[in-house]
Amino acid sequence: MPGATGHPSPADLAAKLVDLLDVEELDTDLYRGKRGDDGFGRVFGGQVIAQALQAAQRSTDDDKQAHSLHAYFMRPGAEEHPIIYRVVRDFDGKSFATRRVIATQRGVPILSLTCSLQRQEEGLAHQDRMPDVPPPEALKSDLEIRLETADQMPERFRANFTRPRMIESRPVNPRSWFKPEKQEPQQSSWFRVVAPVADDPALHRAILAYASDMSLLGTATLPHGVNWMTHKLQTASLDHAVWLHEPFRADEWLLYACDSPWTGHARGFNRGRIYAQDGRLVASCAQEGLIRLRD
Repeated sequence: MPGATGHPSPADLAAKLVDLLDVEELDTDLYRGKRGDDGFGRVFGGQVIAQALQAAQRSTDDDKQAHSLHAYFMRPGAEEHPIIYRVVRDFDGKSFATRRVIATQRGVPILSLTCSLQRQEEGLAHQDRMPDVPPPEALKSDLEIRLETADQMPERFRANFTRPRMIESRPVNPRSWFKPEKQEPQQSSWFRVVAPVADDPALHRAILAYASDMSLLGTATLPHGVNWMTHKLQTASLDHAVWLHEPFRADEWLLYACDSPWTGHARGFNRGRIYAQDGRLVASCAQEGLIRLRD
């Protein structure tokens, strides 16, 4: 139920995200994903990735856990239609399993995803060190920053610009929405679900996959001083990859450190590392996206 401000409470927002990612089994290896209601008209790419991952996980033995996924976006999804996910069981071995998932709307493919799952085992281990950044408690939330600048947003977009999100984000070096300056193609932010969720590791992996699409593509625009507010910028995710390394909770703070080593030919390439607050590298991400400046 809405809180005193008229907005949903954090617990309601977290429950909404859990419900959104709970795909419905229609038949063997056939699932239906719920529709989002953000009001953008186009489905958020992270939602499709997360729902496809859930479909792959639901089709696999419990003792195998998803450790990597690779997805290609083919068409934008529409919010007014549910998404159907068909799973193909390409391989089931003693240690690994491989799944292909095709997401369709009205019979047309919008995303293809390949997911690999592994039975847990021990082995050699090392990792990159977590960047030295301020803790999340020392930073303003993205919503606080949006509210401080909401008067600069055209009124017809203001309610959506300042609405509470299901994922709370706290940027380390906030960029300006309205006066972007050229800067190094690097950015970091802390994120977590706005309220605690159930102890289901598969759910937490799906939530991380959902959130992994929130920061990557914008990193490639940083050296050029452009964004969606100030320029006629056309962007879209082309492909997306996530490698899941260590156990984590998506309702505890995670640091997303992103960089973009290359942009060109109307495409931007981005990388991301996700750390738990104790310094463990829990996931790595990569994405290439379309970036066009229109006249």
